[in-house]
Amino acid sequence: MYILNSILAQDIVNRTMKIIPFNVNVMDASGTILASGDPSRIGELHTGALLALAKRLTVEIDAATAKNMHGAKPGVNLPLTVNGKLCGAIGLSGAPQQVRQFGELVRLTAEMILEQATLIRELQRDSRYREALVLNLIKADPAARTELEAWGLRLGVNFQRTQVLTLLQLDAGPLQADLALSEIQRLQAAIQARQPAALTATLGPREMVVLDAYDVPAGKRGEPAPARRQLQALESILREEGSAPFRLTMGIGLPGVDSVAISYQSAQTTARVGLQRHPERRILSYYELALPVLLGELGRGWQAQQLRQPMLKLQAQDKGMTLRRTLDVWFAHDGHPAATAAALQIHRNTLDYRLRRIGELSGLDLARTEDRILLFVASLLQT
Repeated sequence: MYILNSILAQDIVNRTMKIIPFNVNVMDASGTILASGDPSRIGELHTGALLALAKRLTVEIDAATAKNMHGAKPGVNLPLTVNGKLCGAIGLSGAPQQVRQFGELVRLTAEMILEQATLIRELQRDSRYREALVLNLIKADPAARTELEAWGLRLGVNFQRTQVLTLLQLDAGPLQADLALSEIQRLQAAIQARQPAALTATLGPREMVVLDAYDVPAGKRGEPAPARRQLQALESILREEGSAPFRLTMGIGLPGVDSVAISYQSAQTTARVGLQRHPERRILSYYELALPVLLGELGRGWQAQQLRQPMLKLQAQDKGMTLRRTLDVWFAHDGHPAATAAALQIHRNTLDYRLRRIGELSGLDLARTEDRILLFVASLLQT
């Protein structure tokens, strides 16, 4: 049942007294006056309201009746209900024959205000639950899996569908922390309004995440079209609603409760790798940088040190970074000589010389597939 408070009651009084020329009182479910056009009456027990609440009917009190009731005044009193539940009463002061015609209008206005307030409260509570769910999902706590599944079920989240998380980061530019947080919250509200099926959560003054789901056609590989469309839709909202520069990064899409944490981690790594490799890019997807993202977590330990050795040898002799740039462009063009030479604006013979030199310095034979893969991995780890 909605609990009528004094602030909401006073709002009802103010709004209804603008449309009728009589005093209005609003009482809670116990008959106590919460708000009134006559402030001196606030806190009093309203006799007419008690009768209206007890009978759940409109009660009229004329001057003669009022004399026989302690503290009563002439008027019309009507019960207030929200979603079929009694929550208080509203009273109009004056002779019943004068105020009667306004009674139903005032009651309907008051109940409309109460229903709107109830809906807003429910939406806010639902929004908080949805945000709390996302924050718990990205923590990756296996012990909480069953609870999270039940929680998601109550909020209509189907974990059998592919879950994908997108990370929004505002640039650490001119906006101070408090203004950045305000901007993040405004963008969060805009996304919730335009994509009600998505779940959102604020991570800090400059970061938030958006969790959505889609269905993947059987046998589909690579970046699913629904994921790309979702990323484009988010980008469109942010460009229309946002005022600050941002970076938007989509993680891997996977089904299951545990997949949300994985998608979040992959989005974080993609954002970091993307900033290193493509600092000019504002929109990134895990599927565009899958290999460097996956290798990004292998950057520690003795294995990583061994994998880096070919590039360390090369860079020790490549003072101007000419060979490194040649290698990067060669890999970017899948080892095609003509395309690589054109991109570098050099002759094919010059490219052949540089590739031989890369092989000599790294100690690898670029004609061997295994050595090419090893050099590619080394270049990714040494970015």
